[in-house]
Amino acid sequence: MNKVLVVTGGSRGIGAETAKLGAARGYSVCINYNRNREAAEVLVDQIRVAGGEALAVQADISREAEVLRLFRTVDDELGTITALVNNAGILDRQIRVEETDEARLQRIFAVNVVGSFLCAREAVKRMSTRHGGKGGAIVNVSSAASRLGSPGEYVDYAASKGAIDTLTIGLSREVADEGIRVNAVRPGFIYTDMHADGGEPGRVDRIKHTLPMKRGGHPVEVANAILWLLSDEASYTTGSFIDLAGGR
Repeated sequence: MNKVLVVTGGSRGIGAETAKLGAARGYSVCINYNRNREAAEVLVDQIRVAGGEALAVQADISREAEVLRLFRTVDDELGTITALVNNAGILDRQIRVEETDEARLQRIFAVNVVGSFLCAREAVKRMSTRHGGKGGAIVNVSSAASRLGSPGEYVDYAASKGAIDTLTIGLSREVADEGIRVNAVRPGFIYTDMHADGGEPGRVDRIKHTLPMKRGGHPVEVANAILWLLSDEASYTTGSFIDLAGGR
């Protein structure tokens, strides 16, 4: 069976490393992106030069019509999805809850929660033996923030990732006998440009000395965990979490 991997938010950071590693391990990879077309296309070129198969598809996963288009494109150009990495996520500048407004909350939850649900729904429709599929695996990218709460920084982001934890548990049990495994990784303090989105590009270096491992993590370390959860080596693993936060 041809292995087809969809990585949402795949043009940068953890998503990009996951896409590259997935391609190296034999997946045909769809790199979903919202705005950074150039980065996505560069990544596609890198994968193709290395002998892999990839395409980039623009879609705002918070919009149902665009999610439908994304999955139809994968159906037509790569084949039936066998693996989904729900990686796309956003945060906003660091603030306290008392400063939060509705627009910010709607924006964060639309991408981080609604988008993940919509993508999981479309993957299940294609993978589930209940619908004639041949099974597959989903890995949700949560965050250590779901356990830690991110006080004084972005409790809203942390809460959205708490919802991803619940999605992981509930969906894993819902489809466990339909050939689909659902797991999650919870990275924290990883060197990605998401920290700049929160207004502090040097956040990992500020915090790393407080971590048991005394260092920040790298996107490829998260990608390795994701690919293990997608692989047959994790064939009896579902509803589980791998924490990648330097011991925090």
